[in-house]
Amino acid sequence: MRNWFILLWSAVVAACLPGCATQVAVQHVTSQPTHFFNDAYFTPPAAGIDATNIFAVSDEMRQYISFNIASEIRAKGAQKGLFDALYSKHQLKLEYDAEMTRNAPDTFKVRSGNCLSLVIMTAAFAKEMGLSVQYQSVAIDETWSRRANLYFSTGHVNLVLGKRRFDTSNAYDYYQALTIDFLPPEEVRGQHVTPIDESTIIAMYMNNRAAELLSTGHLNDAYWWAREALVQSPSYLPSYNMLGVIYWRHRNLFEAEQAFNFALEREPDNLLAMANLAQVFIAQGRDEEAKDLHAKLERLQPFPPFYYFDRGIAAMKNNDYAQARDWFAKEVDRAPHYHEFQFWLALAYFRLDDIRQARKHMAIAMQNSTTRNDQALYAAKLDRLNALAQRQ
Repeated sequence: MRNWFILLWSAVVAACLPGCATQVAVQHVTSQPTHFFNDAYFTPPAAGIDATNIFAVSDEMRQYISFNIASEIRAKGAQKGLFDALYSKHQLKLEYDAEMTRNAPDTFKVRSGNCLSLVIMTAAFAKEMGLSVQYQSVAIDETWSRRANLYFSTGHVNLVLGKRRFDTSNAYDYYQALTIDFLPPEEVRGQHVTPIDESTIIAMYMNNRAAELLSTGHLNDAYWWAREALVQSPSYLPSYNMLGVIYWRHRNLFEAEQAFNFALEREPDNLLAMANLAQVFIAQGRDEEAKDLHAKLERLQPFPPFYYFDRGIAAMKNNDYAQARDWFAKEVDRAPHYHEFQFWLALAYFRLDDIRQARKHMAIAMQNSTTRNDQALYAAKLDRLNALAQRQ
């Protein structure tokens, strides 16, 4: 359910998103945005892009419905049977892994995925079972992460399972609906939700894939995924931002400016598009226009994502570990669940010979890691800290 917004910040390329689905910026756009596409700049993608594969149901998924959870469906009904299958530790045993966004059959095959992958897989199951599905954007606090030189802004989506589509005995009944959410209930309880359509979910999926490809250096393929996201949902504004970043990285500055301006025309305080456009102005030598945008950004967001973290890193390089600890602690205060902030705070404490606090924050980093690789890294470092503590 976390999905990606791309941003260019400061002197580096900043931001997309893994994880769940981003904050949903949808504006009504009636025409296909073909004038934003410049296919001649890019070679054909390495593999075909087919929206119909996203919600495909594999033979293994059908077998799971027919055999593995058939008794639960008979006993509890389709909604509750599927709900329990997804949440029970004795059934699918799903794992959260933000490394990449997968389609429904791939998510089921590996039993892991980011939140958007898990929503898509759940929807595919539900539709196969004849249940109605409603996707929702959930207004949780914006969180940030990063990969390589890209920063990721993360929002959230979940879905509501309705009764079987052929059950017409009553109108839609909220109390017969079940919400499936892969975040802990306390994180989403009471939050405002906005219904979104499936075309937006498809655009989110494709926008995620574009961001993931961009973060691994596959700029050419990233273009085709971002392009298809706009074909699927011309109103999904983050895809214009994504396309703009791809053009910026490809040095097509005029096209990048067009994409960012389009987003800003429809959402004038869009910080991501604004920061990205400032980078384009700098590359074009339009320093005064860039300066004006940066001044506006500072008014709207005086302490941007990673502001304290970057100062902590600088302090670590200067061997000022007490100052680094204080900067990292400030970042942890506003994003306590982001693993990298906890990891660096642990390192600062380690350098200050405070093994107890180092162990505490390394354990939090491991608990909040979003990929298997990160979890293994933090677990190994925590083992080392535990061994040091035993020797003291």
